[in-house]
Formats: sequence, structure tokens, C-alpha cells
Amino acid sequence: MSSVTIVGSQWGDEGKGKIVDWLASHADVVVRFQGGHNAGHTLVIDGESYKLSLLPSGVVRKKTSIIGNGVVVDPQALLNEIARFKDQNIEITPEFLKVAENCPLILPSHVALDQAREKARGDRKIGTTGRGIGPAYEDKVARRAIRLCDLTEPETLDWRLDELLAHHNALLASLGEKIFTKEETLAYLADIAPKVLPFMAHVPEILATALEQNKFILFEGAQAIMLDVDHGTYPFVTSSNTVPSQTGVGSGTGPRAGGYILGIAKAYTTRVGAGPFPTELFDDVGKYLGEKGFEFGTVTGRPRRCGWFDAVLVKRAVQVGGLDGLAIMKLDVLDGLKELKICVGYELDGKQINRFPYTLEAQKRLKPIYETMPGWDQSTYGVRSRDGLPDAANNYIKRIEELTGVKVSIISTSPEREDTIKSDDFVV
Repeated sequence: MSSVTIVGSQWGDEGKGKIVDWLASHADVVVRFQGGHNAGHTLVIDGESYKLSLLPSGVVRKKTSIIGNGVVVDPQALLNEIARFKDQNIEITPEFLKVAENCPLILPSHVALDQAREKARGDRKIGTTGRGIGPAYEDKVARRAIRLCDLTEPETLDWRLDELLAHHNALLASLGEKIFTKEETLAYLADIAPKVLPFMAHVPEILATALEQNKFILFEGAQAIMLDVDHGTYPFVTSSNTVPSQTGVGSGTGPRAGGYILGIAKAYTTRVGAGPFPTELFDDVGKYLGEKGFEFGTVTGRPRRCGWFDAVLVKRAVQVGGLDGLAIMKLDVLDGLKELKICVGYELDGKQINRFPYTLEAQKRLKPIYETMPGWDQSTYGVRSRDGLPDAANNYIKRIEELTGVKVSIISTSPEREDTIKSDDFVV
């Protein structure tokens, strides 16, 4: 394969980091194409964990690693993450880390505005991480964003800050929060510019050359399809398009550059923060999944809500994402359960439906329709072949394929990279 795109096919936290790292070890170029430092991957390499929020996973192996224009970049968060990697003996340099010159920046006023608005929502909180991601995307669409390249033109920066701060300060003042002066914002940017500008690059040209040379490019998505601003559980979504078609827009390549599209899904379902979750469990099984799966957010540390696998939800991700295959993660977490349930439809106001509705109130009223399958007592931890799995586990995987309409190309049976079962047709 010349390119692979990795996306979450549930609500994020599916375990993308392991698969991304495995593929990154084969890739020539790794590209982040959306999101910001509200996302998180955890890579486990030779027993050591590396937590990434903004940096592409290729940096751990010093592959060409690109932050595309579809990402909103907090320059201080970027520098902090680079410093953390230095503490783990990985020196990240402009030689292999490239940041698109047209990336919108997250400024301190974005963070303040994000937190103030979430606070003002009271019990109707969206569940934002409060890191300024949403306001930065809003400014991009409203054409008042400060981009990385603007730091090279003080005269442009001066008048653009007037427009941006007029908007931010009006909102902050209305919420009773501290406003930001142009002087302090300019001072912040003047201090940070020489530290981040060495990483600035013209990314479309780099990627065009890589594609011409048939280099293996890994496009690394953040969050997941059900958090997409158009196709997810709106308004409990992120502020960017997370679907694979965003690869071209968010990196400056054509629509066909993404190659094979691999959706990542847990063998069950989790969600962090607010929003509808039809298969959520509040019983001992939900507690068991959370404890055995170590279900805590990489970025926020918040405990994840846990529930049964929702095949209707994942089928939506397959359809809107154009997925070529699925990777099923954490199969081993289901070991020891006497029976498993898969959501195969919903009951809405007494009627059965086979799709996830877009309207919020309808989503709240959904009752899952389950199909029950036998579990297994045998441990699947570390199993590396389909023949090594219990019959019940293989049947569970086959049923997921039937219900979602796409092949399971990869099965993960532990956090270790080698404990991965892949189909013969998935060749990298």
C-alpha cells in the first residue's frame, strides 16, 4: 500500500495509537490532518509509553512527521510536548517535524473563551477539553484566524489581531471574564515565534513529492467519525471533520491520496464526556469493562463510559467514512464474560429503526436492540493468529463483519504491537 488512513469509527479512544505506531514503523511519512491537542494517542514501544496529543506518531521513530493545515496548533502546547519527548531521550528537530505554514494558531484568548463558554453552559456542557480548539476553528471559518505564517509578517499580524481580539473580548466581557490586550498578545507571539517558526514548511509540496516517489504515507486521524462536526452526535462532537475525506483538505493533497482507509473500533464501546450513548452500561459489566480495559482518557484522564458494541453506530462510520476495513481492538478485555451483546438496531418510540438518528432528542430516547452471543473463558491475551482464538471469539468477529458490512482486517489482543492478528490481504 502506498498510503493508509487511520480513523476512529466510534467516539474516539479506540486504541488507534497501537495501530498507528505499527504502521508508522513501515511508513516514510506520517501526517496529522485535523484536530488539535485535544486528541491523544498512547504508544507503547519496548515497554515504554509515549503520550502524544499534537505531534504525529512518526516522531517517536524520527520519520518525516507532518502537522497539516487542518490542525489547529497551540504553539506553546507544541513546544511543551516537544520538551516532554526530550525528557524521554527523543530529540524532535525541524529536520523531520514539519508544520504547515497555513495552520491556524490557538492563542491564550481562545483557551479563555473556550473555558468561559463551557462554564456558562452549566448542566448543558458539551464536554470540551477547554483547550481552545473550538474557538480556533470558528476563527478559521470566520476568516479572522492568526496562522503560523502570519508570525513572519508583523504588519499583517498587527491589524489581524485587532479583528480577532475585538471578537474575543466582546464575548469574554459578556461572560464576565478577563479580556486580552493586543500588547500582551503581541508580546506572547513575539516570544514564541522564533521557537516555532523553524518547524514551518510548505507541506503540499513535501507530500506531492512523496506521492510522486510512491512513498508510504500514513494519514493519522484524531478523535473519531462519530465525533465529526457534520456526521457525529451533534452538538456533542469535536470542532473539525474527522472523516477520512478530510485527509486531502487537511493536508493539501488530492482526494485520492488517503489510500486504504482503516477504521479502528473497540470490541465494545466507550465514550468520554457528555452526549448520547445508547449501549452504555451502568451495571457490573460496565464496571468490569472500564477496570479491565483501563478506560481513562489519554488527554483528560477522565473515566470513560463503557457499553456493548454498537454495530449500527459503526455501520454509520463505515458508510460516511468509506472504510475499507476495521481493526478490532481490546478483544482480550472481553475474556471471561459468559455472554456478549451486540446492538443490531434501536427502538424509538415503540418502533424499530436501523440507523442512528441525527436529532438530539431522538438520540436520547433510543433503546438498543441486542443480539446475544456466547462469551469465552479461554484467554485471548497475546494471541497472534485467528486459529489461536476461541471459536466464540471468532464467531463474534464474524458477526461484527456481517453487521457492519466491512471486513475485520486487524484484531488486537494486547497493548503490545506484536500481539496483532492481520488478514492476509492487509499488506504493508
